[in-house]
Formats: sequence, structure tokens, C-alpha cells
Amino acid sequence: MNTYVSPTTDITSLRTDSDRLWEALMEMAKLGATPKGGVNRQALTDLERQGRDLFIQWCRAEGCTIRIDNIGNIFARREGSDPNAKAVMAGSHLDSQPTGGKYDGCFGVLSGLEVIRTLNQHNITTQSPIEVVAWTNEEGCRFPPCMMGSGVFSGVLEFDAMMARTDTDGVTVSDALDAIHYRGSDEVSPHEIKAYFEPHIEQGPILEDTATTIGVVIGGLGQKWFDLTLTGLEAHAGPTPMNLRRDAMMGAAEVAQALNRIAFDHQPHGRGTVGCMTLHPGSRNVIPGQVKMTLDMRHWEPEALETMGQAVAAAVEEICQRHGLEYHLEPTANFAPEYFDKACVDAVRQSAEHLELSHMDIISGAGHDAMFVGRVAPAAMIFIPCKDGISHNEIESATPEHVHAGCNVLLHAMLNAAGIVSSVGGTGE
Repeated sequence: MNTYVSPTTDITSLRTDSDRLWEALMEMAKLGATPKGGVNRQALTDLERQGRDLFIQWCRAEGCTIRIDNIGNIFARREGSDPNAKAVMAGSHLDSQPTGGKYDGCFGVLSGLEVIRTLNQHNITTQSPIEVVAWTNEEGCRFPPCMMGSGVFSGVLEFDAMMARTDTDGVTVSDALDAIHYRGSDEVSPHEIKAYFEPHIEQGPILEDTATTIGVVIGGLGQKWFDLTLTGLEAHAGPTPMNLRRDAMMGAAEVAQALNRIAFDHQPHGRGTVGCMTLHPGSRNVIPGQVKMTLDMRHWEPEALETMGQAVAAAVEEICQRHGLEYHLEPTANFAPEYFDKACVDAVRQSAEHLELSHMDIISGAGHDAMFVGRVAPAAMIFIPCKDGISHNEIESATPEHVHAGCNVLLHAMLNAAGIVSSVGGTGE
């Protein structure tokens, strides 16, 4: 990546406006604000429409042109000097979990906007266009799966299938887009991206635990998800001896322990989680005859992830034979690990070094839009700490200092990729 700097431009001292970024985050957080200080702004609801409208309003005030594609992704573009140059892009998402926080997603989108505001403030012209994107339905809590907008954009998820997905009330994605008037027609090609950067809170405890300001994200864990149904025989809890039971719950408990053990056997990157479990018939004095549960496995290495999946399948088979259970193990997700573009990762690392910010290489354990974008364009991520590593929670918290630091790293990484043609001064900070 080359940077073209005019002799009068002191790019090394350029910084974003901390107060302006923080005020934008707090203003966006009012939309869907919850009593405990978080946000409930789920995808394609009227509250999320308001967030989209506010983002577009701010972008248009900075002279950006707006494009919306057919899954509702929003692209705000600041033109560069070269009309044929590919765009340097930043972004994340505006939707939240039902009990979400102020920073998850929004930090990435509004940091991109702050970069544009800073370039405008200082009258800086870049060679490549600068774009900020707000991806549709990253969280996937209302309409599964997660990362829907970036998945359709990158070709990983099929458009028609995603438009037909429904929420718990039977509303389709297609209907919801129409209801909030965000079904776009613009076709935006992934091949038009020179580099994509996504700033995000870490959503884990590593940066805070090590007192590190910037996580240079080198990639993300691969994921295998399964839905598992265990079927035994419900029977009276009193008259049925322990050795004659076909207890689905005991099988489920052993599967959970096996998953945990397998993840520990594949450290440091192995992860294993049972996130959902339902029992039938759900009576205190009836032995459960059926359990439905989810299995979530993650790892950085494809071979290790495959081995974990095979080990879990073998454990389920052995446990069910021993307990006299039938089972159905259905794969629901299979995402390979993501290794981000070296040049983009280097741009993030060099920006942190230039800004004299403590930093470390880190692997994302969570899924992010950058992982889908990274399959079709050069991409990287920037992490900042969040208090106690807590996210997807109303108490999610980040400091203004860390927010500002992450945005400054984004600014310099994007300028590294976009190139500066000229600067004619500005209003200053």
C-alpha cells in the first residue's frame, strides 16, 4: 500500500475528534435505549430504521453519496481523486441484540464516519474513494443467520434464501425491508473494494487483562454448529430404577461434558459451548424423554476444528448407546477460519505503532462482517478493550480514550491504503 502525501501535509499529526465521535455514539444509543443503559435496536425494526436514517443524515451532511443494495446494506461514499480507483472501506453494523450494548457494531460504523468528518475538516483529498458501510442484520437475533448482509454481499449466503427467512412472528426479511423502506436496488460489487477495515470492541477480556489498547486482528476462529436431539423415554421419576432409565437429560449432560473436554484438549484456540437446551416434557417428576440442544465448536486451525467435530460426533454415539438413546445430529453452520489480508493487518499494526499505542496480535473468537468480506476483498479488523470483556449485554462499556485510539488507528490505516493526493489546510482540531 502506498501513501501519496503533498509536501504541506503533516499527516503524522492528524487525529480524529474524540468528543465528536463520542457524541455520535451517545446520540445513536438513544435509539432503542434500555433502562440498564444498553440498546434494543434489532435488525429491520422501526428503531433500526431510525438508526439508519440518522446515519444517512450525518453522511449526507458530509457530502457523501448513498447507495443501498438489495439486502439493505448502506454504503456512504466520499469520492477520491481517481474515479477508477477501488474504494477503501470501513464499517460494521447498527443492529443490536435484544439486550445489547452501545458499542457493538456502532463503534465501527461511526468510526468510519468520523474518519470522513476528519478528512473534510482538514480538506484532505485521497486518491481512492473512502466508503463507510452499515451491514444488514449482523446479529442474527431476529432473523438468523448472523452476518446476513455481508454474507449476501460476499456470495457466501444466497439472496433468495435470506429474503425468505422469518422472525418468530412469521415476518420475512423481504417484508421487513419493505416495511422500513430499505430494500435497495443498487448492486455493489466486492471487486470494487481495495481494502476493508472493521473497528470493533473485542467482546472478550484479553486486551483489558493485558492492559493493551489495540488488538491487531489477524483472523477469526472457524466455527462448526450442530443441533442435537436426544430421544429416550419419559417415565415416572419415583417408580423407575436408575439402571432401567432411558434418561435423555443424563445423555445431554454427558454430551456437554464431552464437548467441554474436547475443547480443552485443543487449546489454546479450542472453544466448545452448549448455548441452548430444552427438555420434554419439562415436569419435575418425569424423567426427560427428549432433549434438544445446540453445540458450538470453534478453532483457529481447520484440521483441529475438523478433529473436534469428529470427536464430538463419536462421543454422542457412545453416550447414546450407553443410555439407550436415539439421536439426530444436524449441522447448522460450518465456517472455515478466516485469515485476514497481510497488507491490511500490517497497516493496522503500523498505525498503532505510529500512534505509540500498546498493541498485540489477536484472533477473534466471534463472527464479524469482516470475515465474510475477507473472502472477496482484502480485510482486517481493529479491536479495542471493553470492560470485563462483556458484550451482548446492556452493561457493555468502553472508554472514550479507547474509542478515540481505535478510530485514530482506523484513520491512519485507511489513509495508508487510500493515499493522500493533497491537503489545503483546514479548521484544525
